This record gives sequence, structure tokens and C-alpha cells, in this order.
Amino acid sequence: MTSTSASGSSVAIIFLILCLVRTSQAIWLTLPSSGTKCVSEEIQNNVVVLADYVVIPDDHSHSPTISAKVTSPYGNNLHQKENSTHGQFAFTTHEAGNYLACFWVDNNPGGGGVSVNIDWKTGIAAKDWESVARKEKIEGLELELRKLEGAVEAIHENLLYLKGRESEMRDVSERTNARVAWFSMMSLAVCIIVSTLQLWHLKSFFLKKKLI
Repeated sequence: MTSTSASGSSVAIIFLILCLVRTSQAIWLTLPSSGTKCVSEEIQNNVVVLADYVVIPDDHSHSPTISAKVTSPYGNNLHQKENSTHGQFAFTTHEAGNYLACFWVDNNPGGGGVSVNIDWKTGIAAKDWESVARKEKIEGLELELRKLEGAVEAIHENLLYLKGRESEMRDVSERTNARVAWFSMMSLAVCIIVSTLQLWHLKSFFLKKKLI
């Protein structure tokens, strides 16, 4: 009975790990005949990113081509390709923030929109586990445990990243509250000074006119 319970707990933990680590996603985009469509992903520092994209023609009698451009949060150009039906970009992040991938149609003889499939992988999903298995001569359960170990490390890094972002947001909130409080006090002080000057001016005016 104890063994069954332990086995069930292990399966639940593995399932939880795999659910928490969102490292791969397939995206479908329909590009208009003119204009640009972009996808973005918030990624922390020192993470491997690998993505493949391919044009899916609605009519196989013609082959539309697209352009792609990937930029970092600070605007650095990481990938650019023109007049292509497919492509791939791979890089390791050196900046934390939103990475932007934009696509637009270069040539579409058939007119209309163009469908693009993007397979975007980050972190552990972008790792070449076949090469790891060959290099370290591991397979089966040991390889799966290595993958889970990588997933745990990814979760830990994500938690640290989120903790850091929370700390930054808290600091920004505290600074904003302090500035609002200072501005409120200054506004109150200005109002009191202006009111005092108005009373003094009115009193002087009435005294001069001998009304009081």
C-alpha cells in the first residue's frame, strides 16, 4: 500500500513539473497581404532559444515568401531573413525581457493572407537531448531523470527571476508612493501659502478702503 502511494506521488510530482515548465509552443500566424504581425515572449537572462518557422501555402500552385526579424528587449537584431519560405533562429539570451519576432509577406502571387507555423522552444525544450545521451552514454530512465533534473533547474531559475521582478516592482511601487506623498504635501503647502497671501491681500485692500 505504501509503495503504491509513493509511486502515485512520484507521478504527480513529474506531471506537476512538466506542467509548470512551459518551454515549447507551436504558434500559427496568418499574415495579411500588407503589414506586419509579431509574437513576443518574456524570457530571462542566459536562456537558450530555438525556433523554426515555415510558410504553409493555401494553394500549392504558388509559393509565397516572407521576411522575419527577431529583436531583443533593447532592440538588438538577433535574426533577419528575407524572401524565404522557411527559416530558423537560435540564440542564448543576454538580456531579460520581451523578445519580439515579426513576420511580413514579401511576395504572394496568389494574393491574400499567408499562414506561418512557428515552433518556438526555450530553455530545456531547446536542448539537444540526443547529443547529450550520445555524449554521456545514457538512455531510458536515466535520460528521463536528466530531463526532469533540467526541468527542476528551469523552474528554480524561473522562480528566482519572478522573485527578482517582484522585488523590482515593489521598489517601483514604494518609490511611486513616496513621490505621490511628497507631491501631495507640496500641493497642500502651496495651497496654504496661496490662501494666506489671498487673505493678506484682501485684508490690506479692505483696510486701504477703510471698510474694516
